[in-house]
Amino acid sequence: MAATASSVEPRRAQWVFDGPRLLFALGVSALFGVANSLGAGPPTLLVALGHAVVLGLVVTLAFSVLERFPKRPPTWRHRWILQLVGVVVAVPVGVLLAHVVHMYADIHAAHEDAQLRSLVVLIVEGLLFAPWIALGAMVRQRDVFARDQALKFELERSELERNALDARLKLLQAQVEPHFLFNTLANVQALVDVGSPQAPKVLTSLIAYLRAAVPRMHEPSTTLGQELELVRAYLELMRMRMPDRLEFTLHVDADASTQQCPPMTLLTLVENAVRHGIDPNEEGGRIDVEVRSTADRCVIRVTDTGLGLKSSSGGLGTGLSTLRERLQLKFGGDARLELRAVEPHGACAEIDMPARRASP
Repeated sequence: MAATASSVEPRRAQWVFDGPRLLFALGVSALFGVANSLGAGPPTLLVALGHAVVLGLVVTLAFSVLERFPKRPPTWRHRWILQLVGVVVAVPVGVLLAHVVHMYADIHAAHEDAQLRSLVVLIVEGLLFAPWIALGAMVRQRDVFARDQALKFELERSELERNALDARLKLLQAQVEPHFLFNTLANVQALVDVGSPQAPKVLTSLIAYLRAAVPRMHEPSTTLGQELELVRAYLELMRMRMPDRLEFTLHVDADASTQQCPPMTLLTLVENAVRHGIDPNEEGGRIDVEVRSTADRCVIRVTDTGLGLKSSSGGLGTGLSTLRERLQLKFGGDARLELRAVEPHGACAEIDMPARRASP
């Protein structure tokens, strides 16, 4: 008899007699063969089994072929109707083929009344049960196909969402570059405007720094070790511009240098401290950079003794707002960026994010 579908897209993914379908057809055929020969001797049992098996194979062949051809029926309902009609037609054809095979083996026994009656019984059973078995197989096949399509759509949706997040991350990353460059060039311009003898030296250092820093702005991810190199170079530049007003310290765990982070993460915090805390303060101040790493978390803290949050509206500026969104895109809700006031004056920016070590 007809068998259940063993794959989601059988018209493309399996051959006519795949393993599970063939075993199912043979098992059902054997049951009918045994039932039709109850109380009979071994010869009759073998003949009944042979008839049922031939019928089952023919019906399964018709079901599977019509599962593939025509390749594009008008609707799936037309294919179902076509398969059911094919199964019904295959029943007498299968019985006739079984009778021909029996005649070839023993023409006299094949024409006995008992054998002919068993063939009629087999035709009736086939017409009664085969369409229902085929219908059950098609329903199951459609359910499996629907589940597969739903999974495929979900995977495609996830892929589109991931691509959208990647595009958003690249856009935010691209916004960091001009924001940083304009701020840095503004510092150089301030030196030129006041005629500082430090301007040429600072400009030379800035060019060397930008040659190393700009390519990293386009990378999808970097490490805190690379970030620390840029931060140290940036703070050295700023100290050349205001040698009497800027001090800084770096406290970094030994194993924190391999932690992954979005490009310009640490530099954005330090630049924000210089621009909004130290630079507008006539007395200057100190910047302390601290990076702590555990097995599963990494904490970055940049504290300054500048003007503090009173000099601004209290919210995040462009650089920190962009950095917060980039952290969310990379780590989801498992990363946070906080900005708080420090007494008696100053501010502290802190990032708490998952610890993800870069591959060696």
